[in-house]
Amino acid sequence: MKGSYVTVTARDGGRFKAYLAKPEKGSGPGIVLLQEIFGVNAYIRDVADYYAEEGYVVLAPDLFWRLEPGVELGEAQFEKAFDLYQKFDVPNSVEDIAASVAALRAEPACVGKVGALGFCLGGALAYLAAAHCGVDCAVGYYGVGIEKMLDLAPRIKCPLVLHFAAEDKFVPEAAREAVKAAFAGDPTVEVYVYPGVDHAFARPGGHAYDKPAAMMAHSRSIALFRRVMGPHLDLSALWDQHCYHEFVTRDVDATMATMVAAPYVNHVPTMTGGVGQRELARFYRHHFIPTTPADTKLIPISRTIGADRVVDEMLFCFTHDIEIDWMLPGLRPSGKYVEIPLVAIICFRGGKLYNEHIYWDQASVLVQIGALDAKGLPVAGLDTAKKLLDESLPSNGLMKKWAESAAK
Repeated sequence: MKGSYVTVTARDGGRFKAYLAKPEKGSGPGIVLLQEIFGVNAYIRDVADYYAEEGYVVLAPDLFWRLEPGVELGEAQFEKAFDLYQKFDVPNSVEDIAASVAALRAEPACVGKVGALGFCLGGALAYLAAAHCGVDCAVGYYGVGIEKMLDLAPRIKCPLVLHFAAEDKFVPEAAREAVKAAFAGDPTVEVYVYPGVDHAFARPGGHAYDKPAAMMAHSRSIALFRRVMGPHLDLSALWDQHCYHEFVTRDVDATMATMVAAPYVNHVPTMTGGVGQRELARFYRHHFIPTTPADTKLIPISRTIGADRVVDEMLFCFTHDIEIDWMLPGLRPSGKYVEIPLVAIICFRGGKLYNEHIYWDQASVLVQIGALDAKGLPVAGLDTAKKLLDESLPSNGLMKKWAESAAK
C-alpha cells in the first residue's frame, strides 16, 4: 500500500474512509476509483497506486460504509460480497460519489479535472457518476445493470468508455447491444466488447483474469483520461532520451533512470532482456550495452505515438565484430555487416518507460552473418532492409508459384 486513508464527509453528515494515492511528482488530475462488490480491498488499492504511477491523484471511497465500514473481501467470499451488493443503496452511493468528487477537487494535490473509474459494481457507478456527479470523463469495466439505466443517457455530457466481456453472464449480449444502441452515433462514448473473456477479466489473480484483454482495455482507458484530463506527456522525447543513454552515452544508470521502478524489456526473437530494476540493470550493464557493436546505427523509418506507447519502425545496422549477447548469443563474431528492419513497441507509465517489446527477423540476421544457408528456405537476408527503403524492388521472389499467376 503506497497511499493513505483520508476521511470524506457525506452530504448527509456521515463520514467515511477513502484510500488516497498520489503520483510521484505530488500532483495531477484526479480519478475517483469505484470499487467492486468486494470493497476497497488490496486489488482496488493496487489499481489506485497504478493510476497514481500514471500521474493521477486517485481517491477510492468506501462505498459500503453505510452497511459495513472497511469491507475487504476476495473472490472466495463471494457470498458475503453478493449479500452486501443486494443490500446496497444506489441513490445514497451516488450521493457519496458526489461527495468524493468534491473532496478530490478540494485536495491540494488534485490539479485540473476529475474523472471516474469503476469495476463491476463500480463500472455501473462510473456510468451513474457521468450522469449525476459532474465528472469530466468516466470509464466503466463490465458494469452490471447499465442497460436498465439507459434513460440517463441524455444526461451524460462527458466522454465515456465502457468495457464489456463477451462471455459475461452478468452482462449478457442483449444488455451490451442495448447499451451500444443507446449511444450509437455519439462519438464521445466508446463501447468495447472483448471476445472470449468473462466478467472481471481485468482483475489480476482472479479466476477470469485475461492479460491481453486487460492490457488492451487499460490502453483505451488511459487514452481517454490523457485526452480529457492530461497529463500530456512527450513520449517521443522520453524514448529518444532513453535511446540516447543506451546507444550514445552508454550509461546504465542514466538508462535505468528513464524507467519505472519495476520495468521489463523483452527482445522477442531471442527472449533476452530483464524483469525488474535489478535484473534489467544487470542485463544492460553486462549483456546489452557492452556487447552492442560500436558502429551500431539506428535509421528511423516511422514513429507512431499513442496515449501510452510509442511504436518505432527502424533499420538496425551494425558490424558483427563482437559477440552480441542479446541478439546472437553464443555465436562468434563473423565480421559481417548487417542491416535488419526492427520494430520497437515501448509502453510508458506516467513519464517513464514501463516496458519494451522488440521484434526483428532473426532468420535475416543469421543469413547475413553466414550462420544460416538461405537456399531452399523462405527467408531473406539484406534484401529485407533494402526493400523497406525501396518499395519498387521486386516482391514475391521467394514464392515459387508467383510466375504461374501472371496469366490468370
